[in-house]
Amino acid sequence: MNFNTIILIPLIPLAVFLLLGIFNQKIKPSLSGYIGVAGLLVSTLLSINTAYDYFFVNGKTEGVYQTFVEKTVWMNFTDTLAIDMGVQIDPISVMMLIVVSIVSLMVHIYSRGYMKGDDGYTKFFAFLSLFSFSMYGLVLATNLFQIYIFWELVGVSSYLLIGYYYTKPSAVSAAKKAFIVTRFADLGFLIGILIMGYYTGTYDFETLNNPEGNAILNWASTSFMGLSVLTWALILIFIGGAGKSAMFPLHIWLPDAMEGPTPVSALIHAATMVVAGVFLVARLFPMFYFVEEGFALNIVAYVGAFSALFAAIIAITQTDIKRVLAFSTMSQLGYMMLALGVSGYEGHEGLGYMASMFHLFTHAMFKALLFLCAGSVIHAVHSNYLKDMGSLRKYMPITHITFLIAALAIAGVPPFAGFFSKDEILVAAFEHNKLIYLIGIFVAGLTAFYMFRIYFGIFWGKDTNYEHKPHESPISMAFPLLFLALLSMIGGFIPFSEFVTADKAGFEAHLNYPLAAIAVGVGLIGIALAWVFYKKENDLA
Repeated sequence: MNFNTIILIPLIPLAVFLLLGIFNQKIKPSLSGYIGVAGLLVSTLLSINTAYDYFFVNGKTEGVYQTFVEKTVWMNFTDTLAIDMGVQIDPISVMMLIVVSIVSLMVHIYSRGYMKGDDGYTKFFAFLSLFSFSMYGLVLATNLFQIYIFWELVGVSSYLLIGYYYTKPSAVSAAKKAFIVTRFADLGFLIGILIMGYYTGTYDFETLNNPEGNAILNWASTSFMGLSVLTWALILIFIGGAGKSAMFPLHIWLPDAMEGPTPVSALIHAATMVVAGVFLVARLFPMFYFVEEGFALNIVAYVGAFSALFAAIIAITQTDIKRVLAFSTMSQLGYMMLALGVSGYEGHEGLGYMASMFHLFTHAMFKALLFLCAGSVIHAVHSNYLKDMGSLRKYMPITHITFLIAALAIAGVPPFAGFFSKDEILVAAFEHNKLIYLIGIFVAGLTAFYMFRIYFGIFWGKDTNYEHKPHESPISMAFPLLFLALLSMIGGFIPFSEFVTADKAGFEAHLNYPLAAIAVGVGLIGIALAWVFYKKENDLA
């Protein structure tokens, strides 16, 4: 692996942030957009090259994907305990590079049109670049302290973006709320890190996650209140992840985060801040699985399942389309968490882990698409509310078709991407925990219902006599919609189980046709109910 080029992936957005931040008043606004897009384009190309090199050329030895680490000592605490800074390349870090790169690049391109004429145009692209740098640093981290540093940088940059409209009291309040709630959760994360380092003598992921290493083999050496100390550390670390991924009861910041510009919502809710918690659990998955027979992993499963159900029910009641998508994100993140919680480790037993990462990938594409489509709709009608929308398919054909593709994907309708990843999650749940499977299948129906509720409300029904005739978005906003729609259609055909698995060995996953038929049937019932209650009712009104 060529670490000299890999290190450029996060450094380029950092350089763009510094350039636009320092010369904010001197750079023409139109030029700052091109600089931001160009920087992310280079990072994206380098990420794709890294993925190709890792998955198809140099990454696999004797059928197992290897972990490559390049690091240097940053701080020495004792002769045996130090903190390194470096880059770790393995299946999930490479997968996350692709996710962050594609969604960030599409958001940058989209923002050139969406934010045109805004007074803080250059500042906005500086903040986007800082966010991208923070996420790249997080997914490439080699140890717990390094990931914590970038974890906090993600929090700071999200605060800046959510509160971008700083003259609006609601935006300032939302930014503070997100910052404070996630800081509270991050306190648990930090305490967990300190406990982990103290009892294992290391913060490095490679050492901690070794199933035959001392950290895992000696987990029972010290206990507290009936549980091993390492189990407590993992629970505290999960609290940090639950805060970032808006799991119940730490979800309260997420809906208010919609106060930021819509491209920010796409970035935060699709590929960056909210999936960081899922990534953290996946990064430490061997410890979650092996320590105390997966006690902490059971907590992950039930918190994820409840959050998925809780958020899906709330999404049904919302009239602001961005808030519907926000609660939808919380629900889908719950899906990813419950998949990790019901997963084994080796081969097909690790189906839940693979399915969680697969859903993280597909969800990033169709959820970013949904938010960007919502941005185009809001841009056209100057409102977030369903009551101000209707019959927009006549005015916005590209937005209509791409939104429909994303809605079909999240509803789990074949052959769209969400069908394949959601099906694997439900199969894993069925094989390991029937209660969680039943929750998952019910949430699948709710998801289809609330998504097609807003689809029919936006694009069908009665024309609301718009003050200004709505129009399709410019090419800078339409291109990301078309590109993400393509990925939402074909992304499910990627043989994901060959590349990203818990044991890094890969396996061949197959559709479970009876369970898939049940899931699709439930989804179609949800769509049919949405048609009866919303489209048909509007047609008769």
